Amino acid sequence: MVKGLVTVFPTSIRPRMRKINWDGLEEIRVRIGWPVELIYGNHNEWLGNYDSMIDRQCLDEMLNYITGYSIYAMDEEIKQGYITFSGGHRIGITGHATYEALRDTKEHRITNIIDIGGLNIRIAHERKGCAEKIVPHLWKNNSIYNTLFFAAPGVGKTTYLRDTIRILSNGEHQKACEENSNGKGLKICVIDERSEIAACMDGQAQNDLGKRTDVLDACPKGIGMKMVLRTMSPDIIAVDEIGKEEEFELLEQMRCSGVKVLGTIHAGDMDEILRNPMIREGIKTGAIERFVELIRLDNGQRRFRIYDGQGILLWGK
Repeated sequence: MVKGLVTVFPTSIRPRMRKINWDGLEEIRVRIGWPVELIYGNHNEWLGNYDSMIDRQCLDEMLNYITGYSIYAMDEEIKQGYITFSGGHRIGITGHATYEALRDTKEHRITNIIDIGGLNIRIAHERKGCAEKIVPHLWKNNSIYNTLFFAAPGVGKTTYLRDTIRILSNGEHQKACEENSNGKGLKICVIDERSEIAACMDGQAQNDLGKRTDVLDACPKGIGMKMVLRTMSPDIIAVDEIGKEEEFELLEQMRCSGVKVLGTIHAGDMDEILRNPMIREGIKTGAIERFVELIRLDNGQRRFRIYDGQGILLWGK
């Protein structure tokens, strides 16, 4: 329950948190030296004013509640910059990052985040049914087109991906049930590298992904996609935020194996999509066949457009 998040806040401000409007709340920002900020779909609010600023004691109290008084047990998640909380809520972390150089490369790896000074509580909104009007446009011969959702950050790609997974896994889409006579839905494997799709805790998804969905949590997408191709016989592999060359190359391997992809990618519009050489190659081979563009309206609502692999608008305006 969303209002259960009140318990992660310092006791001194819980009475105010209980009175806020939780409807449409997307993020809660907590920063040392500032009041709590509430982010809604089309506006933001401050919890109190400068006499209600968060201090170090308040933030440390919150970290104790969030981690169950065992912050060191969350070390691996903190290195990734977030903690998954009961209910599927995700808490981003900022502070002083320590890192080390990876041997024989120019890359670095975060080893810890200390002196934590900011939290971003991203409210989990499953929004069951939000993808019902999208799924019919993705259906093809008892399965789906290889499909990528795209939008600017924060519009809701993962939310719509999650609901599409649920619908197809449960066999709830009417057309799917008509064409798939066993009515069982499709076997879906989710590679949840940053725990945003399923939000697993203790091996159990906190978000509803359907009854025929398996989750590989906290696993790099490239490794996970190859693993489930070999071991899980999926109909569909679902991934969030495809971007690396290796990941796009695996889409072609999936196509050759008869496994479909559902994924997301960051892009502002269709022109940006078609300028990406890795996407163009995926379109050429048939590893990418459909695009779903999500658009946030001024009132906070979303609408969508469906494109084929050539960027031709099939549905929406």
